[in-house]
Amino acid sequence: MSIKTRNATVSLLQAAEASPTLAQLAQRAQASQARLSLVRSSLPPGLRTQVKAGPLQEGQWCLLAPTPAAAAKLRQCVPAMLALLGSHGQGVTDIRIKVSAGL
Repeated sequence: MSIKTRNATVSLLQAAEASPTLAQLAQRAQASQARLSLVRSSLPPGLRTQVKAGPLQEGQWCLLAPTPAAAAKLRQCVPAMLALLGSHGQGVTDIRIKVSAGL
């Protein structure tokens, strides 16, 4: 028997596991982060810590850059990142680069 309380504190992980929608969102975020970990070593050293993983949807992956200059450099790395992801069977067919000033 379980008793539900109105003011119970629920962690983000517990909420994600209890909701199929949140669980799917958390899984996609983890998959995006894993892909970034995989390609990070192929990025120029100055970009490695600045780039953030963005959404991953149906083979299209988004990376977030802090400045337009960083985004331009990152766009030059897209072919190498796609090749690396493909060689590891990650199923990414396109990489979009967006500037996110909040980084």
